[in-house]
Amino acid sequence: MKYVAGLFLLLFLQACAMQRTPAPMQTFEDIKYPFETSKLTLPDGNKIAYVDEGSGTQTILFIHGLGSYLPAWKNTIEGLRGQYRCIAIDLPGYGKSDKGNLPGSMRYYADVVKSVADQLGLKKIVIAGHSMGGQIAVTTALAYPELVDKLVLVAPAGFETFNKGQRQWFRDVMTVDGVRLTTVEQIRTNLAYNFYNLPHEAQFMIDDRIAMRSASDFTAYCYAITQGVKGMVDDPIFDLLPQVKQPALVLFGENDNLIPNRFLNGGRTADYMEKGAEKMPNATLVPVKKAGHFVMFEQSKKCNEAIQGFLR
Repeated sequence: MKYVAGLFLLLFLQACAMQRTPAPMQTFEDIKYPFETSKLTLPDGNKIAYVDEGSGTQTILFIHGLGSYLPAWKNTIEGLRGQYRCIAIDLPGYGKSDKGNLPGSMRYYADVVKSVADQLGLKKIVIAGHSMGGQIAVTTALAYPELVDKLVLVAPAGFETFNKGQRQWFRDVMTVDGVRLTTVEQIRTNLAYNFYNLPHEAQFMIDDRIAMRSASDFTAYCYAITQGVKGMVDDPIFDLLPQVKQPALVLFGENDNLIPNRFLNGGRTADYMEKGAEKMPNATLVPVKKAGHFVMFEQSKKCNEAIQGFLR
């Protein structure tokens, strides 16, 4: 009986910890990152935050998804930095990178990736992109084929297509105030929806998203999200996938709740991933069981093994 009571108390305390309200932050610079962060200046004068971990004969540049930041690649970088040089960036408007009235087109972000690579002296690299980052990765491979040696696309956006009316719906529904006024409970629900089974170690994503609401640059971050949504629907890649000649690994969670969009299309994630991969001449498709949209975080061991096998 004492054991049962103790176990109940432990579970109760864990549940309370999951519901705590994190301390507010003044700026996004207050976010604690798992790796040492550096910055470089883009040609337009904006500063980009990045981390540079590990070493190896191959370099992987990681691009996060919509509303996210480079710590989303924490488990991936920790698992791969022993064999590869791992560089992850905060896109303009996100994390510790500069924010403001910036474009959100996929080509703009592709140009940012190229500028980062040039300044760091990178050539023939592997680009890994998650969600919107996957669409950016494909756009980069098409715009700068001499830079991109291979692609790792993790639950990539762009494989799901939308008609004209659906694209306009995205533009209309995603507003700065709509993002800015998201409640704490909705934040928790939204983040949990990205996982098949929300791991405790992902709690920092929820805490950071709640705490950043008080940051002076939060509204600019919300603007970046709305611009990113417009960029994804305005710069589709599905019909361009046959032009991607680089070898590509496509990873996705079989329990992805975000792809396809449940309000507009519905169906199985696998169907959309298969259709996209089939259009690419050199794509390898790897489904991952018991994983949601953040498959690379939730099932990091399986994903890291798949990436290692692909790069070998």
